[in-house]
Parts: sequence; C-alpha cells; structure tokens
Amino acid sequence: MNYILKNARIIDPGRGIDAVGDIGIENGLVADPGKVKKPTVMDLAGKVLTPGFIDLHVHLRQPGNTMAETIASGTAAAAAGGFTSVVAMPNTSPAADTAGAIEYLRQTAARTGVVRVLPCGCMTKGYAGQEMAGIGSLKTAGVVALSDDGKCIQDHALMRHVVEYAKSFELPILDHCEDNCLAAGGVMHEGKWSVLLGMNGMNGAAEELMISRNIILARQIGWSIHMQHVSVKESVDLLRKARAEGIAVTGEATPHHLSLTDENIKKYDTNYKMNPPLRSEEDRQALIRGVADGTITAIATDHAPHTATAKLVEFDHAPFGIIGLETALGVTYTVLVDSGIMQLPEYVKRLTTGPAEILRMKGYDLSEGKAADITVFDPEAEYVIDPAKFKSKSRNTPFGGRKVKCRPLLTFVGGKLVYSFEG
Repeated sequence: MNYILKNARIIDPGRGIDAVGDIGIENGLVADPGKVKKPTVMDLAGKVLTPGFIDLHVHLRQPGNTMAETIASGTAAAAAGGFTSVVAMPNTSPAADTAGAIEYLRQTAARTGVVRVLPCGCMTKGYAGQEMAGIGSLKTAGVVALSDDGKCIQDHALMRHVVEYAKSFELPILDHCEDNCLAAGGVMHEGKWSVLLGMNGMNGAAEELMISRNIILARQIGWSIHMQHVSVKESVDLLRKARAEGIAVTGEATPHHLSLTDENIKKYDTNYKMNPPLRSEEDRQALIRGVADGTITAIATDHAPHTATAKLVEFDHAPFGIIGLETALGVTYTVLVDSGIMQLPEYVKRLTTGPAEILRMKGYDLSEGKAADITVFDPEAEYVIDPAKFKSKSRNTPFGGRKVKCRPLLTFVGGKLVYSFEG
C-alpha cells in the first residue's frame, strides 16, 4: 500500500528537521506526498513522526530458548514499541559464532520477522572468551557488529586481537563490560541496599575497569568500541573524558537503569534482577546527565525475555534480565522529556541517528528514495503499562502498573504497516 501521512510533527535528526508536514510512502520508499499514487491518507495532527527507532541490544532467544521468545514474537514486540530495526545478540544456543548460524537467523527473520533483524556475531567461539571467532566469515555472512554480550573477554591480549580484526573488517564492537573477579557471585549492586538485604553485591568497579580497558584499546588501535548498558557514574565520567579527547568510544543506557535503582530490590521481586544491576540514585542521575549531554548517544533496551517459571524462584537463583521493547518509549520519554530534562528532538536522536552512527549506517533519515522505516507516536498519551497486552512471549518486566506518557502508534518497515495501536 501507498500512504500519505499528513500534518505530523516530523522530527528527522539526520536532516535537522523539526516541522509540521506531510510524508509520502510509495513502493516501500519515502516519496513526495504530492506524487504518491492511490494513497491511503492518515491525518496525524498532534502526533510525532520520526525515522524508525533502532535497538542496539535485543535478545530474541531463537535458537535455544523459544519458550521465552522467538524471532516472530520478539520482532512483533519491537514493532509495538516503535522499533523498526533490532540488533540480535549472538548468545543463543547454539551461539551465533559461525556463518551458518547467521544464515539461520537471517532466513528465519525473513520468514517470520516483522522488523529488520540485524545479526550480531560472537567475538569468540561459543562466546567463551577463549578463542577468537571467524570474524571474516561472520562479516561475509552479514553481521553488522561483534559482541560476546552476557560475558566479557577477560584476556586483554585476546580482546586487543579481536578489536584489531574488527577494525580490518570494519565491524563495531559492542561490549558487555564486566570484570569477572570483581563481580563474581553478586546478584545486585554493592552498596547500602545489598547490605540491608543481605545479598551479595556487584561492585561498580567491575564495569569501570573494563570500560577503562576498552578506552585504552580504542585509542591504541583506532577503532570504535561501544559500551553496552552503562550503569555507574564513573563509567559515564570515563566516556565523557574519552570522547572529548576524540577516542572512538560510545555508550548506551537502558530504560531500567535510567528509571530504577537498587532500592527497588527491597521487594525481592526477581523482575528487578538484571546485569549490570540496578545501581544507586547517584548513578541513575549520572546516566540521565550522560544521555542529556550526548556522552551516551543511544538508548537500548537489553530486551532479555525469561519465562515466568524461570523468574519464579529465590532472588539469588533467578536469571538476570528483563524485557524492554514495549516499555522503552513510555518509560524513557517520561523520565527524560516529560520531566523537562531533554528536548524532544535531542531525545529522538538517542533512538535513531545515535544507534545508526554506532552501527556505521550512513544517511539514516527520511529523504525521498530512502526505505520508509517510520515510527509515529503520541507524546501526550498517558497510560498504565499492562504486560498482559504485550506481543512478547514473556512478561518479566518491573514496569507493570507503572503510569507513563508517550505511546507508539504506527510502525512502518519498508513502507509496510507492521504495527498500529488499537486502543
């Protein structure tokens, strides 16, 4: 179908546009609305239209744990959250460390997915941190980045070689920054609340140490390293200084680290258990400042589905991770924009051109002739998050019952309407 989307507030950071206007969609591409043939016309007065959101950090669980999520359900959840592209983390079972595994992902996504699934390959075989994966064959197979997400390469010499090879194949590194010795045995942030609750803590220095390592390697090798789910104040400070010096490092913040703290864990609800863990209020405020001032250039969900059975155990034994695709916009808009901390155009960058630049996607905008990947949302819509309505197969979220503002309304991928909110 062809469309004319009328009277929307168009925010297109790639072209510096923030104005009310019309967008045409014809044959899957952005088109001059005055030339679109036989269009379906939608009046979007009062709504915001942007390039499609990109999520750098999604666990689709297929193959391996399809009880928690599949590519079909995960991409449906992404579309419902306004995301048109998701980077699929490689820590599946088996791991996405070979060309065959990437081909499986691509074929399954083409057959069952509704948004663009961008494959990420492992840095090491089996993401075990022992031996470098076949980066050249992964590149040929179509990966957009490399990561051992969920684990961090502890061998600094091996990490150096991985970054050198990644540079030669022009693949960004997406790194889960954690020193195993400092984090070992922890189930929540090490601080006041871990002491009061009698739980083993994870020291924030475990993240800070590996981010320092990555900054050194990025400077020495001259290649981009992206820090996943940044969570502590010191990490933000390190990134701010390194970026000011021109070192090619970037960071992402998750909706949960921007909106929750370790105090929430006093409920002993395992839906508040994630890695890195929820940190202190001081850390949360530092993250907010980092997103607002551009130190952190992307918001990413770290969407990590788990079955209800897996989470329905003692806090110590529950798996890390929560889902986030369908709550990200409402939670982060409420914290960052509705609060007055950020202006809407700058916020939109963190969901569009920010992630696109990390992935080295050039010209991510709504120019005529570009793929019509478009997100439309209502910034004035107030609602209560209801997990029962999620498209995801899992419900492991701490945000059920939370009142937020800003709702995704329409998601187009290649000109196809893949999600439409039906109130």
